[in-house]
Amino acid sequence: MTQTRPAAERRHASPPRPVPRRRMRPDVVTWLSVYLLLLFAIPSKLVIGPLGSAGAPSMVVGLASLLLWVLTGVGAARPRLSGPRLIRVSLALFLFSVGVTYVIAMSRPVVSNEVSPADVAILALLGWSGVLLLAHDGITSVARRDELVWRLALAGGALAVLGLAQFVLGELLVDRLVVPGLTLTSPYELGERNGLIRPQGTATHAIEYGVLVTMLLPLTLHVGFEHTERRPLLRWAPAAATLVLVPASGSRSAYVGAAIALVIMLLGWKGPRRRIMLGVTAVGAVAGMVVAPGMLSSMLGLFTGASEDPSVTSRTGSFDLAGEFIARDPLFGRGLGTFLPTYRIFDNQYLLLLVTIGLVGTVLFLGICAATVRVLLRVRRRSAGTDPRTSDLALALTASVVVGFVSLLFFDAFAFPMTMGALFLLVGVAGSLRAQA
Repeated sequence: MTQTRPAAERRHASPPRPVPRRRMRPDVVTWLSVYLLLLFAIPSKLVIGPLGSAGAPSMVVGLASLLLWVLTGVGAARPRLSGPRLIRVSLALFLFSVGVTYVIAMSRPVVSNEVSPADVAILALLGWSGVLLLAHDGITSVARRDELVWRLALAGGALAVLGLAQFVLGELLVDRLVVPGLTLTSPYELGERNGLIRPQGTATHAIEYGVLVTMLLPLTLHVGFEHTERRPLLRWAPAAATLVLVPASGSRSAYVGAAIALVIMLLGWKGPRRRIMLGVTAVGAVAGMVVAPGMLSSMLGLFTGASEDPSVTSRTGSFDLAGEFIARDPLFGRGLGTFLPTYRIFDNQYLLLLVTIGLVGTVLFLGICAATVRVLLRVRRRSAGTDPRTSDLALALTASVVVGFVSLLFFDAFAFPMTMGALFLLVGVAGSLRAQA
């Protein structure tokens, strides 16, 4: 028979102790979030002085990521995730080819001022690869992966808000940022085009900024539609800021990237979601013409007057010179990082890759994109009926990765750490989905 405690005893009994919240232990997503913060929040022109061009904080953390991946991989008795490793194999082949070109370049007579840039280029590539591999093999939880995707979307939204502030106020704002221990490599400049400010966020150039924002646009849309556990205003804020920023970017690369991203997403979406996005795009275009009627003509002028644009003619005028260098060593090139900007700025990373790592390296680099898209399409197909959220994430990552690789046609992206750091991170996140492929 159960006995009840007297009322007086119940009154004086101590209240039940609250159950302590389980503290989240730092993991790979925590590390990658720190990398993301350093990559986007610290302007690219701020570096650790004694390290020179190799001193970007994000590069240092990227190299540490590679070391961490090696140590955790060696220490593990077996891989924690099963499934195809197509992305990792494609990266390994590309890195091997770059290593071959480096050995060939250093074994030939080489101009002294080409050696240090070649070393920095290799270090940067290893740092980006470390981030890719750590995300690829270290993200083992669906919940933690969703958390990193949320933070990527927030980063895109924050970059867009900063760019809009620069556009409206006509000030860089980031030039007021002082980070102890970091040195400014070159003066800040805020560019213009057709009388309108070209925002650049924390990036080195407006082109890089436009590419970054449009690479993250699909993830902001994914978060808006799928992260329904968050309040609507919160989860839609990054997408809204990004969509408003794109027309104000004044960058052809941003317009092309946004168009590619939206086309891929619209092709993948069905029914109401597609109609909602088409409606939002139409309303946004009309609102843009009303609020800033000169912006539409400026955007159209970037394409209709492209044949007379100095930035376009400079790119097309580089083909002949690039062809001469490619013909000297078509297979392996002259070495990554050895073709200095003082020689010529191609504003086309694939052209520069053909010159520096040859046809073999360029094809293997594109192989990373092909492998990533293949894995993501397989994930999307297999999860479409059972896990709509993962299926939509695979679609968004496909759009982001394709935008990133296509955008390399518009500038020498390997010289811009934010673009390549973000692109390799996105490929790594895509690789973490492989267990569902």
